Amino acid sequence: MLIKEYKPYTPSRRFMTGYDFSEITTTKPHKPLTKMLGSTGGRNSAGRVTSRFRWWGHKKLYRIVDFRGYDKLNIPAKISTIEYDPYRNVRIALATFADGEKRYVLARKGIKVGDAIMTWDAAIIQSGNRKQLKNIPEWVNVYNLEVTPFTKGKLIKWAGNYGVIMGRDEALWVTFVKLPSGQLRKFNDNCWATIGELGNEIHKNIVIGKAGRQRWLGKKPHVLGLSMNPVDHPHGWWEWHTGSGLKHRKAFNGRVVDPGKKTRRSGKWSDRFIVQSMNKI
Repeated sequence: MLIKEYKPYTPSRRFMTGYDFSEITTTKPHKPLTKMLGSTGGRNSAGRVTSRFRWWGHKKLYRIVDFRGYDKLNIPAKISTIEYDPYRNVRIALATFADGEKRYVLARKGIKVGDAIMTWDAAIIQSGNRKQLKNIPEWVNVYNLEVTPFTKGKLIKWAGNYGVIMGRDEALWVTFVKLPSGQLRKFNDNCWATIGELGNEIHKNIVIGKAGRQRWLGKKPHVLGLSMNPVDHPHGWWEWHTGSGLKHRKAFNGRVVDPGKKTRRSGKWSDRFIVQSMNKI
């Protein structure tokens, strides 16, 4: 897995980088595990734009990825292919189970065709195996972590990311996990997680290079309110610079936004599970 550079035959090509896709083993997905998803382009059912700066982008075929795994307990599987997924920045792997069923899973770092994986509490501590937090030792890296037991993995699914098991409180049946953000949170011991680190860690070094490449991804130019006219945004140039009508910073809908004010809603249920940030320890 290397970063590919281009000859600068145009100004946009000079600093553009991309993938060499050397880790991909096949270009055609497993058809039974695919489906077509429509794109709204940021518009609602009436055709009006409700989410600005979005576009349809290039046509994509969705791969159905298994984020659960606990319904295939104690059934070994082998990695058949490593594939590209247009809906995520991490690679996916096609796992073939001993009973003949095939499922897509997130590709871990260092994955190879023929690797064996298993979802089971008695499985060995090995990258790719999925276990409950209560059965994973401390200081082991994990990804695809559940928030609620026996649902599906919702955290740590970004390319190159991983969490770390920091400890546990057996009396409260909770396990402390350090998230990629550095925040330390506690999870139920029965939550499932996959051991290891996610692959494609070079994704953060990719340089888009030109605006057209962002349009392929379904993104439109993001214009600052300050660059608009007063009729288009409360931050319109004339009112902002002359102070004729704007006394406070406002959002696009005119709501006053205090600089530096926290936007996270207070009293959320997940606040009960926040312990403290690791940088304060």
